[in-house]
Amino acid sequence: MNAASPRGAAALSSQAEITAAISRAHTEGAGSGPRLNFPPYRSSLLRHPTEDPYRLDPEGAELVAPVFGHADVDPLESDLTIQAGGEPIGERIRVTGRVLDGDGQPVRHQLVEVWQANAAGRYAHLRDQHPAPLDPHFTGVGRCLTDAHGRYSFTTIKPGAYPWRNHHNAWRPAHIHFSLFGTEFTQRLITQMYFPHDPLFELDPILQSITDPAARRLLVAGYDHDLSEHERLLGYRWDIVLTGTHATPMETTHG
Repeated sequence: MNAASPRGAAALSSQAEITAAISRAHTEGAGSGPRLNFPPYRSSLLRHPTEDPYRLDPEGAELVAPVFGHADVDPLESDLTIQAGGEPIGERIRVTGRVLDGDGQPVRHQLVEVWQANAAGRYAHLRDQHPAPLDPHFTGVGRCLTDAHGRYSFTTIKPGAYPWRNHHNAWRPAHIHFSLFGTEFTQRLITQMYFPHDPLFELDPILQSITDPAARRLLVAGYDHDLSEHERLLGYRWDIVLTGTHATPMETTHG
């Protein structure tokens, strides 16, 4: 589930209309993945595929794709709070979990990338013009490789909510984007992780485009006090399941 450039959508509906549309969509049938043609999420009507996918030769695509090895991913890249010149502003957190297959087995040496807004709800990106302060000591991007047990871990700042122009008074819940690559760069999955007990959940068309409540809960991390560090950070645990009946909802090519 990627909210790329959501603020460019026209502000055509009130929150009450969006809430009613979400309610109607939920009665039309639940699904474990996000519905790409989801009217309450305005830009989904323009962004979802309308034709059959074009099949590429994976080996041919790999000839022009980026290449990386274990030596290319520095362990320090998983700590988003390390920046030259000073410390970022905000609530320091650690997010960790395992990447698993449908049988519960670890997916080892998996490239995991994250990107997020800062504590004020602003991305370090030229297209983000939300009038919230940029943090000169926070880029909001990081990556790591899962270990032999499929574990990943990121130290970062809890992102803030931010407005987007889907409808009047629209705000996105705090979230972190996750990208996972397989053995080839043509094997990429994108999803979002949310934080527990956010009051914006029920008002967010992007999250609500997953009409199955059980599937939505799979995107919410759990607070883990054992991961927290005294006087330093709070810990959250979130596993990513790639396949099977308990698979984490991802961007999909059908909906």
